Amino acid sequence: MTILSSRVSTSDDEFRLNREAYEAVIANLQSRRQLALAGGPLKAREKHLARNKILPRHRVEVLLDPGSRLFLSATGEGFKITPYGKEGQMRFLCRPILETYSKLFRYSELQGVTALSVRRTVISRLYERGADEGQVGLLLGISERSAVRELLSRHKPTIAVLVDELI
Repeated sequence: MTILSSRVSTSDDEFRLNREAYEAVIANLQSRRQLALAGGPLKAREKHLARNKILPRHRVEVLLDPGSRLFLSATGEGFKITPYGKEGQMRFLCRPILETYSKLFRYSELQGVTALSVRRTVISRLYERGADEGQVGLLLGISERSAVRELLSRHKPTIAVLVDELI
């Protein structure tokens, strides 16, 4: 393994200033995150409650069952999830999540990799290890077994092959 050497001197003034600036940015991020987790500024929350409304975060806890999937950004805001496909199909698209996948693939310099190709690979590997459509759907956030089957058809052996394997 190659050992990387560094010329950074942690005792330099420039290093200290960079570290202080970094810590200030992190402190600002943490305070904004705490404000988002609290449901916004105190005045806004009080105004909301004065109108006999439930705060959004509490509304989610009250109205959704614990098994529901809810995609939230790092700041606690919901991602926009849009339905697509034919009428009656339970298919949804979340652009921010797909964009995140694309960035990850691009930064890792994986050529020709898409969210769909990764999803199909995961499904294939799970099937090879004996997972059924329900288990795969649960792991990948796909609510209907038929949607899992459409992504990758599973080879189903004939009864003769199954009997031969048992004997």
